[in-house]
Amino acid sequence: MIPMLQNAPLYRLLADDLEAAIVRGALPSGARLSSVRQCAAQRALSFNTVTAAYRLLEDRGLIEARPQSGYYVKSSLPAPESPLRDEPGDVLIQAAETRDLVAVVLQSQQRADYADLALACPRGAIFYPGGKLARLAAGILRKQPSLIASYALPPGSARLRSQIARRGMLLGMCLRPEDIILTHGAMEALQLALRAVTRPGDTVGVESPTYFNLYPLLASLGLKALEIPTDPQHGLSLDVLELLLAEKRLSAVVAMPTVHNPLGCTMSLAGKARLAQLANRYQTPLIEDALYAELQFGATLSPTVKSFDHAGWVIVCASYTKTLAPDFRIGWMEAGRFSEQVRQLKFTSSIAEPALLAETVGQFLEGGGYDHHLRVLRRLYSRQIDTVRGLIARWFPAGTRATRPAGGFLLWLEFPDSVDTLVLFHAALAERITIMPGMLYSAGARYRHCLRLSCCHELDERFMAALRRLGELASRQCSSASVLDGAQMPAPQLLIERA
Repeated sequence: MIPMLQNAPLYRLLADDLEAAIVRGALPSGARLSSVRQCAAQRALSFNTVTAAYRLLEDRGLIEARPQSGYYVKSSLPAPESPLRDEPGDVLIQAAETRDLVAVVLQSQQRADYADLALACPRGAIFYPGGKLARLAAGILRKQPSLIASYALPPGSARLRSQIARRGMLLGMCLRPEDIILTHGAMEALQLALRAVTRPGDTVGVESPTYFNLYPLLASLGLKALEIPTDPQHGLSLDVLELLLAEKRLSAVVAMPTVHNPLGCTMSLAGKARLAQLANRYQTPLIEDALYAELQFGATLSPTVKSFDHAGWVIVCASYTKTLAPDFRIGWMEAGRFSEQVRQLKFTSSIAEPALLAETVGQFLEGGGYDHHLRVLRRLYSRQIDTVRGLIARWFPAGTRATRPAGGFLLWLEFPDSVDTLVLFHAALAERITIMPGMLYSAGARYRHCLRLSCCHELDERFMAALRRLGELASRQCSSASVLDGAQMPAPQLLIERA
């Protein structure tokens, strides 16, 4: 019960009490407040009093209401406001040091004594319906035991392709099951698309920053990358892209317009429409990576660029590895006017996807459980993003910025210039913490003060301790830079710990 110590209404006293808790950190950024009903019961207040107090806190800019979720403490952590790169730039793809860094991250993820803040690989039973998928697979094998002793042949599971086409409508696409090609994850889909539309020596436009594994993929195909500025809130610079297309400098473009990796942003509908229009007008293939499109936080899903394509120049790629069954490696693509080339390439590279796994995913989608699963995932990731942003605001050095993703589970951090995330990578690795330094997301050194942080693990004590320690290491680097009065810190040699 709130004592009447002041000549003020109860709702104001409650608001002041909660504001004090927010200021001293007892209610950190991203924390969820008790529901109106719970708070009323806990404090012996009326429903209307608590509602008025929460509205006052909203007016003060301290909390925000989220539909069907509740009230949350607003984050004080600023987000990057402008593109981190202003001009397009040709790049040398994937230096040996970068490959070694990725190898270290992959190696450490297999170690139980390492805390993984790096890879975008959700880990834990809460993120996947493993039990349901196992029961479905067992049921399929009981009815069709011959699947184990048979070769899977293209085009693959009709049930799964039908469900993919049905779900495509939720993202604005009108797909036909016969046009959908099943792939071994989204990476094979990207590879097949690039092989179908380019030749060795061609130049491919990519976002900057972009998914780190895109650079070695392009290099393996003998392709050049040209980085295009990408705004952390609005996505790919379409003005720059149009200039490059008009100058015929690009043979293809790879982009992630919906829930971008690593920035988390989603382009506006007008931007997506214009992007599709540019691909069609200049007859340049756009390979749309829609891996995280179903993990959008909004009440309605923003459609894909493919939904605005009228002449088949947009190739859309996706998979169920991030949302449903990572080890199944079930991906898919719709290649528009390049469908026949992609089918031939798929047959010569991996023939078809395992029938048992494809049928299992198809049955799960058909049964309706996937929609419920996605709703749970979206709420979970939204909460985790807010929680981690709040902790970053408390534990990381002053001047740190972090994106506010439109979906998914990735944060892009921008530190003060005095922080070199390659140095931070080595310092964290020495304490069995892995991170993804920003240099991996470009072939140059322009993001050395940035890093990508994954929020797709259970936020247990171990995760929290690793995050807090990372903030301490970054703060120490800031302090050291201040003591050295701007002296350049030498970059350490790459140390790969052997298991």
